[in-house]
Amino acid sequence: MRVQVTLACTESGDRNYITSKNKRTNPERIELKKYSPRLKKHTLHRETK
Repeated sequence: MRVQVTLACTESGDRNYITSKNKRTNPERIELKKYSPRLKKHTLHRETK
């Protein structure tokens, strides 16, 4: 039930992280505050396909 998802930065558009999530308990797209190496600060990262 767990699937791998890619997290993309909302400011630069870079796909920096890969994580996993449980589709049954969390069907909507996830948003996490993660570090963006290009911008050198923490930004919001959203799940992409």
